[in-house]
Amino acid sequence: MRKSTLFFAFLGFLAIALVFAATDAAYRRGRSAEHLRSSSVLVRDLALTDLCLFSEARYTRHPSQADLHTPFQDHPFALEHFPSGSLLTPPAVLKERYAPVD
Repeated sequence: MRKSTLFFAFLGFLAIALVFAATDAAYRRGRSAEHLRSSSVLVRDLALTDLCLFSEARYTRHPSQADLHTPFQDHPFALEHFPSGSLLTPPAVLKERYAPVD
């Protein structure tokens, strides 16, 4: 058997798997509509806030809710205590407003 035949058979298998994945996603989306609706009612009734991105540091929970000085709560040259602080970049408005500290 030629390698090209194996390759095209593999591509055919992937195409069939893609069709099955799309069909499953459409099926699950229809079934989860009621759960999504009940979750949105719960969020509205409990007056929940924005999505919590990280749970460890208060300045990484949601960038729009953080004040400017919470990363430096110990002192300005304090090391980052939490790994999520290195994953989340400062908001663009802060980059535009303040000069870089290098």
